[in-house]
Amino acid sequence: MTMYKFPEGGGKPTKEAIPDSEKDKAEQLHNELVEAIAENDEALMELFFEKGTLDEDEMRQGLKIALANHEIFPLFCVSAKHNMGTGRLMGFLNNVAPSTNDLPPAVLEGGETLECDTSGSPVIFIYKSMSEPNTGTITLFKVYSGEVKTGGELYNGKSSENERFNQLLVMNGKTRESVDALKAGDIGATVKLKKTHVNDTLHVKGKDVAIEPIDFPKPTIRTAVEPLKKGEEEKLATALNHIKEEDPTLVIEHSFELKQLLIHGQGELQLNIVKWQLDHIYHIDIEYLEPKIPYRETINKSAKAIYKHKKQSGGAGQFAEIHILMEPYYEGMPNPPDLNVRNTDTHDLDWGGRLEFMNCIVGGAIDTKFMSAIQKGIMEKMQEGPLTGCYVRDVRISVYDGKMHPVDSNDMAFKTASMMAFKEAFNNSDPKLLEPIYNVEVICPDEIMGDIMSDLQTRRAVVLGMEAQGHNQKIKAKVPLDELYKYSSTLRSLSQGRAKHTREFAEYQLVPGNIQSDIIAKAKQELQEA
Repeated sequence: MTMYKFPEGGGKPTKEAIPDSEKDKAEQLHNELVEAIAENDEALMELFFEKGTLDEDEMRQGLKIALANHEIFPLFCVSAKHNMGTGRLMGFLNNVAPSTNDLPPAVLEGGETLECDTSGSPVIFIYKSMSEPNTGTITLFKVYSGEVKTGGELYNGKSSENERFNQLLVMNGKTRESVDALKAGDIGATVKLKKTHVNDTLHVKGKDVAIEPIDFPKPTIRTAVEPLKKGEEEKLATALNHIKEEDPTLVIEHSFELKQLLIHGQGELQLNIVKWQLDHIYHIDIEYLEPKIPYRETINKSAKAIYKHKKQSGGAGQFAEIHILMEPYYEGMPNPPDLNVRNTDTHDLDWGGRLEFMNCIVGGAIDTKFMSAIQKGIMEKMQEGPLTGCYVRDVRISVYDGKMHPVDSNDMAFKTASMMAFKEAFNNSDPKLLEPIYNVEVICPDEIMGDIMSDLQTRRAVVLGMEAQGHNQKIKAKVPLDELYKYSSTLRSLSQGRAKHTREFAEYQLVPGNIQSDIIAKAKQELQEA
């Protein structure tokens, strides 16, 4: 209950009485803090009810308990540059913050715990890494058990590598002090670990220990990135992987399907920081582009196709004729009528959905040895759909007839024929586009909920419901990914930075007919321009 007044430019503050204009607010906040501290300990709660308040020693005791149990998280406003508030922060850490021995044991994967014991087997957890031009990668860690020494080795169970600690450092701002050993409870750093990353646990070989990893927030924004200079694609990918090592909330995706390099992040500020790092540290000029949407292509009805592949060029030629029936696939569907099914291969596709491939050849029209080539051609065509070039899913292909030549028929001929037959049948099967739908949760103050709801409706969102969350409201909705481009920026603008959102993939749904036409036309135009 004292006001600290700092001189202009920083430095040592003077202690003054709280002004009358702020006295009531300070009393209210002080009482709220006392109540929050008392709630975390029964003995303190009884004292609070008895006296109506807590003295400074009792508050310190309660805060230490609450901090150790992660029930209160103090927030300090400081300026290191001007040395304002740093003394108060250091005093709090020294007098109030719990020591390692006051903390509950570390939680391991699987639910077991690990006591902080200097006499135990050494266990360290990697929580951060930094990349420096002259030093390389600096790895920061906490010792959870035992003692780690310079020159010692620990085992990384995730990478199955032994890591040697040629140097141990204690970090103090820009100052780094070399030490011979670090014990349980210490935070330290080392350099030049081979295959150890953030969230890895290092321990003695033969002792399987893994500390519960940090749960990083999921991305809320995505963008495509390209270098402005041709030939710097590999350099860009390497630089982004270095940046990701320092910031695990960043997700880097090399999309084979979309043929784009994508960055997933927490917001535009983070993407701008990445762009600055690429420009000033790695000297790569880049541009951000609107990312493509990973649609899925499928069909609504059955269709047949016959394709004959015939090629003659001097020596041995190529010949293959294939007759196929294409149908929409669903679980438990009956065999095609009037076809004799010899065998069925069912594939769970990496990109979702299924392909069911049926050999219905009778009388040896196509030799069984060519079936794998036919199936391979179909699988390749499904990786680049006829409508937009996106993956195809949920189809059944029945090969029921065809022709072959004793000399000119080979795997390549039947693979080519199957690809062309697939394309023809697909275009005649009432093809449809599916788009990715995301579960979106927006947390915002009451007074701006109407504006956010109106904006969601313009994005083809289906609002699932609303519920109170503390002083705010939580809006739940399903929104197409195509409508979420730069949504975090729009939300920040609508709420003056007071709202936030999370997103998570939910499912694929049919694209409305009018929108599908525009998407296909745009994809064809991009293909022509390429």
